[in-house]
Amino acid sequence: EAQRKLMPQAVNSAPAGTVATEIKRPQTAIQISRELLRSKGIAGLYKGLGATCSRDVPFSIIYFPLFANLNKLGQKHPDTKAPFYVSFLSGCVAGSTAAVAVNPCDVIKTRLQSLQRGAHEDTYSGVVDCVRKILRKEGPAAFLKGAYCRALVIAPLFGIAQVIYFLGVGEVILDFLPHGRHD
Repeated sequence: EAQRKLMPQAVNSAPAGTVATEIKRPQTAIQISRELLRSKGIAGLYKGLGATCSRDVPFSIIYFPLFANLNKLGQKHPDTKAPFYVSFLSGCVAGSTAAVAVNPCDVIKTRLQSLQRGAHEDTYSGVVDCVRKILRKEGPAAFLKGAYCRALVIAPLFGIAQVIYFLGVGEVILDFLPHGRHD
């Protein structure tokens, strides 16, 4: 369903009896933003902010302490850093765990922020309305839709982020900024 929405649509613009088709390209982020500003105003850009925060804050509350504790398990001595592969694996496990834990919030955020709805998709007036309609029409399992895929995407993303941090790449990049680092 989601993939169908993102794929370019084939539009038959040729006269009857011919097979020529043209591809209708998806809109760019700038085009969507302009359309959103025109139709909903500045508030339209912030639709789903509450749902986004209700996903991102718990994600961080789960991710950072879990990463720190898993990474600490890989330290040979309390005063040394864990090897980079431990940081990578800790980032992967903590990231995917946090992603699955907050997936219900991600489902709500995604539903609230959808610009185009299918013929049988609901519209929602807010977070509570969204939760009620999902529970009533789809049941609790709907809140875990996409959790497996999300965990598969988040795991390497956060693993790589932790290795980059481990290797000190961020500090090197900050040194190239015009004002230097502010320690």
